[in-house]
Amino acid sequence: MTATVLVDSGFLVALGVRRDPRHQAAVAWLSTNTATLLIPAPVIVETCFFLSTAAKGHLLDWARRGPARVLEVPAEAYPEIALTLEKYAGLDPDFTDAALIWAAHSSGCRRILTVDRTDFDIYRLKGNKRFDILPWDTESGS
Repeated sequence: MTATVLVDSGFLVALGVRRDPRHQAAVAWLSTNTATLLIPAPVIVETCFFLSTAAKGHLLDWARRGPARVLEVPAEAYPEIALTLEKYAGLDPDFTDAALIWAAHSSGCRRILTVDRTDFDIYRLKGNKRFDILPWDTESGS
């Protein structure tokens, strides 16, 4: 069984923006990674908001080729996502965070690459389990 890691937008932004202070850490982590990267489609959309046109093209090509596996979020998942948004309303979660929680539930994967430690330390999965936030960026404490 291949290990799987969920990927949040912050990691992909760091990967795609060379002047991002976390860029080198993202590149270094990815160069030693052997896990399958599971990226909910909303993460791709959110990441593109922060990238240049050229970087968007690189991201889309990279996501198509792998090691990433893009996970489409079906409309059937919307009720669960809506419940997550309501449950964590005090944190003002966005659709992308709720989609990551849904992806964790549907895939059974708790490991995540994110810069959003604050919220992902609070979010809980089924059985009151926590996300396992991978330490990919030691310089900024993420």
